[in-house]
Amino acid sequence: MKHQIITAKEAANLIPDGAAIAANGFVMAAVADELYYALEQRFLETGAPKDLSLLSVTSVGDGADRGLNRLAHKGLVKRLVAGHINLMPKLQQMIFSEDIEAYNLPQGVIAQLLRDTAAKRPGLVTHIGLDTFVDPRLSGGRLNSRSTDELNEIVNIDGKDYIRYKPIEKMDFAFLRGTRADRNGNISMEKEAAIVDALAMAQACHALGGKVLVQVEEIVDDIPPHEVFVPGILVDYVIVTQDMQYHPQTAACDYNPAYSGQTRAPEGAMPILPPGPRRIIALRSLKELQEGGVINLGIGMPEGIAAVAAEKGISDFTLTVEAGGIGGTPLSGVEFGSTLNPHAIIYQHQLFDFYHGGGLNQAFLGLAESDPQGNINVSKFGPRIAGCGGFICITQATPLLYFIGTFTAKGLDVEVKDGKLHIIKEGSIKKFKKDIEQLTFSAKRARELGQKVMFITERCVLEVTDGGLMLTEVAPGIDVEKDIIANMEFRPLISENLKEMDADIFE
Repeated sequence: MKHQIITAKEAANLIPDGAAIAANGFVMAAVADELYYALEQRFLETGAPKDLSLLSVTSVGDGADRGLNRLAHKGLVKRLVAGHINLMPKLQQMIFSEDIEAYNLPQGVIAQLLRDTAAKRPGLVTHIGLDTFVDPRLSGGRLNSRSTDELNEIVNIDGKDYIRYKPIEKMDFAFLRGTRADRNGNISMEKEAAIVDALAMAQACHALGGKVLVQVEEIVDDIPPHEVFVPGILVDYVIVTQDMQYHPQTAACDYNPAYSGQTRAPEGAMPILPPGPRRIIALRSLKELQEGGVINLGIGMPEGIAAVAAEKGISDFTLTVEAGGIGGTPLSGVEFGSTLNPHAIIYQHQLFDFYHGGGLNQAFLGLAESDPQGNINVSKFGPRIAGCGGFICITQATPLLYFIGTFTAKGLDVEVKDGKLHIIKEGSIKKFKKDIEQLTFSAKRARELGQKVMFITERCVLEVTDGGLMLTEVAPGIDVEKDIIANMEFRPLISENLKEMDADIFE
């Protein structure tokens, strides 16, 4: 048999200095956390291995200590390439302090690059990333001065510019997680809330001469062929987890069969969204949902749309989440990427193929900061390096875009009384700025592509026009000059047909 059954400690001892490790998972879904724990313990006890290079399509972590956060020790890690970094705060700090070199590329690009590397294609050629910070004419995704490699380049085909993302050159190990392994090394993933990029990562690792390690719950005699997600011909080592605390279904749930589609949760399982800015924004956004539409909801504020839709029994649309979940209700917080009652769970690169090809009708994404033209930064704020995640992939391929969030941040307190919105305390951070720190969304490119772009906040709605951001709706009770323009670093255009937001949002 090609595969061997070993312990997590034995697996950690296989890793030499300078090894390149690819990490599958989405937040903590499908994350081989016992392997990361064992590797951390070996380093703390022996000082080895050193100078590892890490590749992750998403944040492989819980925003605290688990996942790749376990490897955030000076000397242990040399390099990180990731699509999203926000839930790996310990690695974020190492990037900011220049202890490691780091690169942030669009999540879907890395997922598809795994597939293309597996097939030994000459990289990935795509329009995704043009006119953003990952464009090689800007920063090429480099996150600090230590990061000097050029991971992509501009190519011109038939008179049009594209980005060629260079193929992955080295992958010594792939760390995967499944539910069961059989005597032939086949891997099932029936209890996983997301399968992410398990197969493409295993194939890429195999093509590059690396070893595939898979953490599972148990070993059985045979797995039916239609239940195999990673075939045994790609698996080198199987690790049976010794402690289920290192094998949770999500960062907040040991196991819920309704997350993996093995059962269905009853109606009303989603919590009611309480009064406040989040609920107002979600209710206003709900009015934009297209009947029969296929929709992506981003992490953070957009998650509230799923909650109010479920509360009101509105279900004539299909929600998706980039980890691979189609249908059902996307989960929030540290369970983002997982879905309650999914209709289907597919590989992440397959869903990004659908996204990049224009499969989405609408996308509702977070609003961090914007400039007068409607350019957006959601990826870097001083020492906080969140990463672009799937944001660039989704915003550059979806016709109707909605950026949603509170008008100001940090300390905002509002009250709805007698059908009107009252600002009790203003947030201390302005989101609408003269200049943004990093370009994650290009309003210029959106206009060229003919996209409709709307900003939805608790107190107003703005839209991207050829002349810049335009105020189009105002909440009842809000004074345009005092409550809106005074809390912006620039004066937006104001529509001649300025409307009041619908009263039922504020009931």
